[in-house]
Amino acid sequence: MQQRLLATDNNYSWFILRVTLGVVMLGHGLQKALGWFDGFGWHNTMGYFTGTVGLPAWLSAFVILIESVGAILLIVGFAGRINAALLGIVMAGAFFVDHLPNGFFMNWFGNHKGEGYEFDILFWAIALIIVINGSGKWSIDRWILSRKAGFSTRTLNKPAVL
Repeated sequence: MQQRLLATDNNYSWFILRVTLGVVMLGHGLQKALGWFDGFGWHNTMGYFTGTVGLPAWLSAFVILIESVGAILLIVGFAGRINAALLGIVMAGAFFVDHLPNGFFMNWFGNHKGEGYEFDILFWAIALIIVINGSGKWSIDRWILSRKAGFSTRTLNKPAVL
């Protein structure tokens, strides 16, 4: 099971997608966790999630941690498939809670209330590519699997079975 979760190849494309998705989500996570980039910080984000959105406190904290710590783990390629899937689930929450009521398009010029869901669709596509193919080149997943007993390049190159 662990080999199937870590299996990946030396593909630069998966590396680029993995790092890009992680960096984009990390910015949002740091807004929520630390208040960076004009974010609300941990306390205010927890208040919004529990008060306005109605999430339980444990789930609110989990979302913040996935967006921040999960994004860092995705960037370095540790448990890439799992972190990409978790980030995709978090994005599904944002889709239903915040983005869907605002229509398809993002609010580039501040003319409308909120953001649309076009970004969510791109996010899910990239996350799904990582879930299927793994973390790619320069990932901790590949490094761990290459040091395991019984390592075989055939195992590394197999995509996950969905």
